[in-house]
Amino acid sequence: MKHDFPKGTSLALIAGMYVFALCIGVRAFAWAVDVMPEVWALLVADVVMTVLIWGFGLAYENVSIYDPYWSVIPPTMFTAWALYKHCFTLPVILLLVAVWWWGIRLTGNWVWTFKGIGHEDWRYTRYRETQSPFLFQVTNFFGLNMVPTLVVFACMLPGFGLFEAAGPANALTWAGFAICLASATLQLVADTQIHRFRAAHPGAVCDVGLWKRGRHPNYFGEVMMWWGVWLMYASLRGIDWLMLAPFAMTDLFLFISIPMMERRQLAHKPAYAAYRKRTRLFI
Repeated sequence: MKHDFPKGTSLALIAGMYVFALCIGVRAFAWAVDVMPEVWALLVADVVMTVLIWGFGLAYENVSIYDPYWSVIPPTMFTAWALYKHCFTLPVILLLVAVWWWGIRLTGNWVWTFKGIGHEDWRYTRYRETQSPFLFQVTNFFGLNMVPTLVVFACMLPGFGLFEAAGPANALTWAGFAICLASATLQLVADTQIHRFRAAHPGAVCDVGLWKRGRHPNYFGEVMMWWGVWLMYASLRGIDWLMLAPFAMTDLFLFISIPMMERRQLAHKPAYAAYRKRTRLFI
Protein backbone atom coordinates (compact mmCIF):
# COMPACT_ATOMS: atom_id res chain seq x y z
CA MET A 1 0.00 0.00 0.00
CA LYS A 2 1.37 3.39 -1.03
CA HIS A 3 1.99 5.95 1.70
CA ASP A 4 1.57 9.65 1.12
CA PHE A 5 2.12 12.74 3.26
CA PRO A 6 2.45 16.47 2.59
CA LYS A 7 5.79 17.51 1.10
CA GLY A 8 7.13 18.97 4.35
CA THR A 9 6.24 15.87 6.34
CA SER A 10 7.70 13.64 3.63
CA LEU A 11 10.97 15.57 3.65
CA ALA A 12 11.22 15.32 7.43
CA LEU A 13 10.50 11.61 7.28
CA ILE A 14 13.18 10.98 4.65
CA ALA A 15 15.66 13.13 6.58
CA GLY A 16 15.01 10.92 9.61
CA MET A 17 15.67 7.82 7.54
CA TYR A 18 19.00 9.21 6.38
CA VAL A 19 20.09 10.26 9.87
CA PHE A 20 19.27 6.76 11.11
CA ALA A 21 21.19 5.19 8.21
CA LEU A 22 24.19 7.44 8.86
CA CYS A 23 24.25 6.48 12.54
CA ILE A 24 24.20 2.78 11.65
CA GLY A 25 26.84 3.43 8.99
CA VAL A 26 29.15 4.95 11.61
CA ARG A 27 28.69 1.86 13.78
CA ALA A 28 29.38 -0.40 10.79
CA PHE A 29 32.59 1.50 10.04
CA ALA A 30 33.72 1.30 13.68
CA TRP A 31 33.29 -2.48 13.56
CA ALA A 32 34.82 -3.00 10.11
CA VAL A 33 37.89 -0.80 10.59
CA ASP A 34 39.21 -3.24 13.21
CA VAL A 35 39.26 -6.14 10.77
CA MET A 36 40.05 -4.60 7.36
CA PRO A 37 41.77 -1.61 5.69
CA GLU A 38 40.12 1.74 6.33
CA VAL A 39 38.85 2.34 2.78
CA TRP A 40 37.25 -1.11 2.72
CA ALA A 41 35.61 -0.29 6.05
CA LEU A 42 34.20 2.85 4.43
CA LEU A 43 32.77 0.73 1.65
CA VAL A 44 31.16 -1.58 4.21
CA ALA A 45 29.52 1.43 5.86
CA ASP A 46 28.35 2.71 2.47
CA VAL A 47 26.83 -0.67 1.57
CA VAL A 48 25.12 -0.99 4.97
CA MET A 49 23.58 2.48 4.60
CA THR A 50 22.41 1.63 1.08
CA VAL A 51 20.73 -1.55 2.33
CA LEU A 52 18.91 0.45 4.99
CA ILE A 53 17.71 3.07 2.49
CA TRP A 54 16.66 0.26 0.15
CA GLY A 55 14.70 -1.24 3.05
CA PHE A 56 12.92 2.04 3.69
CA GLY A 57 12.09 2.15 -0.03
CA LEU A 58 10.52 -1.29 0.27
CA ALA A 59 8.51 -0.27 3.32
CA TYR A 60 7.13 2.82 1.56
CA GLU A 61 6.96 1.18 -1.89
CA ASN A 62 9.03 4.00 -3.33
CA VAL A 63 12.49 3.54 -4.85
CA SER A 64 12.83 7.33 -5.06
CA ILE A 65 13.70 7.39 -1.36
CA TYR A 66 17.19 6.45 -2.57
CA ASP A 67 17.50 9.48 -4.90
CA PRO A 68 19.07 11.97 -2.45
CA TYR A 69 21.63 9.34 -1.39
CA TRP A 70 23.62 10.20 -4.52
CA SER A 71 24.24 13.79 -3.39
CA VAL A 72 24.03 13.56 0.41
CA ILE A 73 26.56 10.81 1.12
CA PRO A 74 29.72 12.02 -0.72
CA PRO A 75 30.07 15.41 1.05
CA THR A 76 29.09 13.81 4.38
CA MET A 77 31.57 10.98 3.97
CA PHE A 78 34.44 13.22 2.81
CA THR A 79 33.88 15.56 5.74
CA ALA A 80 33.75 12.66 8.20
CA TRP A 81 36.95 11.29 6.67
CA ALA A 82 38.72 14.64 7.07
CA LEU A 83 37.74 14.68 10.75
CA TYR A 84 38.71 11.03 11.21
CA LYS A 85 42.10 11.60 9.55
CA HIS A 86 42.62 15.03 11.13
CA CYS A 87 43.58 16.17 7.64
CA PHE A 88 42.73 19.63 6.34
CA THR A 89 45.45 20.35 3.81
CA LEU A 90 44.71 22.81 1.02
CA PRO A 91 43.91 20.04 -1.52
CA VAL A 92 41.49 18.47 0.98
CA ILE A 93 39.83 21.81 1.67
CA LEU A 94 39.42 22.39 -2.07
CA LEU A 95 37.86 18.94 -2.38
CA LEU A 96 35.43 19.62 0.47
CA VAL A 97 34.39 22.99 -0.96
CA ALA A 98 33.83 21.49 -4.41
CA VAL A 99 31.89 18.45 -3.21
CA TRP A 100 29.74 20.44 -0.79
CA TRP A 101 28.83 22.95 -3.51
CA TRP A 102 27.93 20.07 -5.82
CA GLY A 103 26.00 18.23 -3.09
CA ILE A 104 24.03 21.24 -1.94
CA ARG A 105 23.09 22.12 -5.51
CA LEU A 106 22.03 18.60 -6.43
CA THR A 107 20.14 17.99 -3.19
CA GLY A 108 18.45 21.37 -3.57
CA ASN A 109 17.25 20.40 -7.04
CA TRP A 110 15.91 17.13 -5.65
CA VAL A 111 14.01 19.02 -2.91
CA TRP A 112 12.61 21.43 -5.51
CA THR A 113 11.26 18.63 -7.70
CA PHE A 114 10.23 16.33 -4.82
CA LYS A 115 6.44 15.91 -4.66
CA GLY A 116 6.06 13.71 -1.60
CA ILE A 117 6.90 10.25 -0.40
CA GLY A 118 3.95 8.83 -2.33
CA HIS A 119 5.42 9.92 -5.68
CA GLU A 120 7.94 7.66 -7.40
CA ASP A 121 10.21 8.64 -10.29
CA TRP A 122 8.88 7.49 -13.68
CA ARG A 123 11.98 5.36 -14.32
CA TYR A 124 11.32 3.20 -11.29
CA THR A 125 7.59 3.01 -11.98
CA ARG A 126 8.39 1.81 -15.49
CA TYR A 127 10.42 -1.08 -14.08
CA ARG A 128 7.59 -1.93 -11.68
CA GLU A 129 5.08 -2.06 -14.50
CA THR A 130 7.16 -4.01 -17.02
CA GLN A 131 8.89 -6.60 -14.81
CA SER A 132 7.63 -9.43 -12.67
CA PRO A 133 7.53 -8.66 -8.91
CA PHE A 134 10.58 -10.87 -8.25
CA LEU A 135 12.64 -9.47 -11.14
CA PHE A 136 11.72 -5.92 -10.15
CA GLN A 137 13.03 -6.47 -6.63
CA VAL A 138 16.29 -7.84 -8.04
CA THR A 139 16.55 -4.79 -10.31
CA ASN A 140 15.59 -2.54 -7.42
CA PHE A 141 18.25 -3.82 -5.02
CA PHE A 142 21.14 -4.22 -7.42
CA GLY A 143 20.48 -1.92 -10.37
CA LEU A 144 18.65 0.99 -8.74
CA ASN A 145 20.33 1.08 -5.33
CA MET A 146 23.57 -0.86 -5.03
CA VAL A 147 25.16 -0.22 -8.44
CA PRO A 148 24.83 3.59 -8.19
CA THR A 149 26.28 3.44 -4.66
CA LEU A 150 29.26 1.43 -5.89
CA VAL A 151 29.85 3.71 -8.90
CA VAL A 152 29.76 6.83 -6.74
CA PHE A 153 32.02 5.20 -4.15
CA ALA A 154 34.48 4.32 -6.92
CA CYS A 155 34.43 7.97 -8.04
CA MET A 156 35.11 9.02 -4.46
CA LEU A 157 38.29 6.92 -4.27
CA PRO A 158 40.43 9.58 -6.00
CA GLY A 159 39.10 12.05 -3.43
CA PHE A 160 40.12 9.78 -0.58
CA GLY A 161 43.52 9.53 -2.25
CA LEU A 162 43.98 13.30 -1.78
CA PHE A 163 44.14 12.73 1.96
CA GLU A 164 47.35 10.78 1.45
CA ALA A 165 48.92 13.30 -0.93
CA ALA A 166 52.14 14.80 0.38
CA GLY A 167 52.64 17.70 -2.02
CA PRO A 168 50.95 21.12 -2.01
CA ALA A 169 48.23 22.11 -4.44
CA ASN A 170 49.53 22.89 -7.91
CA ALA A 171 48.08 24.34 -11.11
CA LEU A 172 46.38 21.07 -12.07
CA THR A 173 44.88 20.74 -8.59
CA TRP A 174 43.32 24.16 -8.99
CA ALA A 175 42.19 23.24 -12.52
CA GLY A 176 40.40 20.17 -11.17
CA PHE A 177 38.80 22.32 -8.47
CA ALA A 178 37.68 24.84 -11.10
CA ILE A 179 36.18 22.04 -13.21
CA CYS A 180 34.20 20.80 -10.20
CA LEU A 181 32.83 24.26 -9.38
CA ALA A 182 32.04 24.99 -13.03
CA SER A 183 30.33 21.60 -13.45
CA ALA A 184 28.06 22.05 -10.45
CA THR A 185 27.28 25.63 -11.50
CA LEU A 186 26.50 24.46 -15.04
CA GLN A 187 24.05 21.94 -13.56
CA LEU A 188 22.43 24.70 -11.52
CA VAL A 189 21.96 26.88 -14.59
CA ALA A 190 20.68 23.97 -16.70
CA ASP A 191 18.16 22.89 -14.08
CA THR A 192 16.96 26.46 -13.53
CA GLN A 193 16.47 26.93 -17.25
CA ILE A 194 14.51 23.72 -17.73
CA HIS A 195 12.29 24.32 -14.67
CA ARG A 196 11.37 27.78 -15.97
CA PHE A 197 10.82 26.49 -19.50
CA ARG A 198 8.56 23.66 -18.37
CA ALA A 199 6.49 26.03 -16.26
CA ALA A 200 6.01 28.35 -19.23
CA HIS A 201 5.72 25.68 -21.95
CA PRO A 202 4.23 22.46 -20.54
CA GLY A 203 4.94 19.43 -22.71
CA ALA A 204 7.31 21.26 -25.08
CA VAL A 205 10.93 20.32 -25.78
CA CYS A 206 13.31 22.61 -23.93
CA ASP A 207 15.76 24.07 -26.45
CA VAL A 208 16.81 27.30 -24.79
CA GLY A 209 20.01 28.31 -23.03
CA LEU A 210 22.32 25.40 -22.32
CA TRP A 211 19.67 23.01 -23.67
CA LYS A 212 20.17 24.57 -27.09
CA ARG A 213 23.84 23.58 -26.94
CA GLY A 214 23.36 20.04 -25.67
CA ARG A 215 20.51 17.61 -24.97
CA HIS A 216 21.76 16.73 -21.49
CA PRO A 217 23.77 19.61 -19.99
CA ASN A 218 22.88 18.51 -16.44
CA TYR A 219 24.27 15.02 -17.06
CA PHE A 220 27.33 16.56 -18.71
CA GLY A 221 27.93 18.57 -15.55
CA GLU A 222 27.61 15.45 -13.40
CA VAL A 223 30.15 13.54 -15.46
CA MET A 224 32.61 16.45 -15.50
CA MET A 225 32.27 16.89 -11.74
CA TRP A 226 33.87 13.50 -11.14
CA TRP A 227 36.53 14.07 -13.78
CA GLY A 228 37.41 17.22 -11.84
CA VAL A 229 37.80 15.23 -8.61
CA TRP A 230 40.01 12.74 -10.43
CA LEU A 231 42.16 15.55 -11.90
CA MET A 232 42.73 16.95 -8.41
CA TYR A 233 43.92 13.51 -7.34
CA ALA A 234 46.06 12.93 -10.45
CA SER A 235 47.73 16.31 -10.02
CA LEU A 236 49.32 15.06 -6.79
CA ARG A 237 49.38 11.28 -7.09
CA GLY A 238 49.82 10.73 -10.83
CA ILE A 239 47.79 8.69 -13.31
CA ASP A 240 46.94 5.19 -12.15
CA TRP A 241 44.06 2.70 -12.17
CA LEU A 242 41.77 5.16 -10.38
CA MET A 243 41.27 6.82 -13.77
CA LEU A 244 38.73 4.03 -14.30
CA ALA A 245 36.45 5.67 -11.71
CA PRO A 246 35.31 8.69 -13.77
CA PHE A 247 35.09 6.41 -16.81
CA ALA A 248 32.60 4.26 -14.86
CA MET A 249 30.50 7.35 -14.11
CA THR A 250 30.65 8.41 -17.76
CA ASP A 251 29.52 4.97 -18.88
CA LEU A 252 26.65 4.96 -16.38
CA PHE A 253 25.21 8.05 -18.02
CA LEU A 254 26.09 7.21 -21.63
CA PHE A 255 24.74 3.68 -21.61
CA ILE A 256 21.96 3.71 -18.98
CA SER A 257 20.62 7.09 -17.86
CA ILE A 258 20.75 8.96 -21.17
CA PRO A 259 19.32 6.18 -23.41
CA MET A 260 16.43 5.70 -20.96
CA MET A 261 15.70 9.42 -20.92
CA GLU A 262 15.94 9.69 -24.71
CA ARG A 263 13.50 6.81 -25.25
CA ARG A 264 11.00 8.47 -22.94
CA GLN A 265 11.34 11.84 -24.64
CA LEU A 266 10.93 10.32 -28.10
CA ALA A 267 7.83 8.43 -26.96
CA HIS A 268 6.11 11.41 -25.32
CA LYS A 269 7.31 14.41 -27.34
CA PRO A 270 7.09 14.18 -31.16
CA ALA A 271 9.28 17.28 -31.56
CA TYR A 272 12.13 15.59 -29.70
CA ALA A 273 13.25 13.64 -32.80
CA ALA A 274 14.02 16.87 -34.69
CA TYR A 275 15.66 18.37 -31.58
CA ARG A 276 17.79 15.23 -31.27
CA LYS A 277 19.05 15.59 -34.84
CA ARG A 278 20.11 19.22 -34.50
CA THR A 279 21.52 19.14 -30.97
CA ARG A 280 24.58 17.41 -29.59
CA LEU A 281 24.35 14.82 -26.81
CA PHE A 282 26.57 16.88 -24.50
CA ILE A 283 27.65 20.51 -24.67
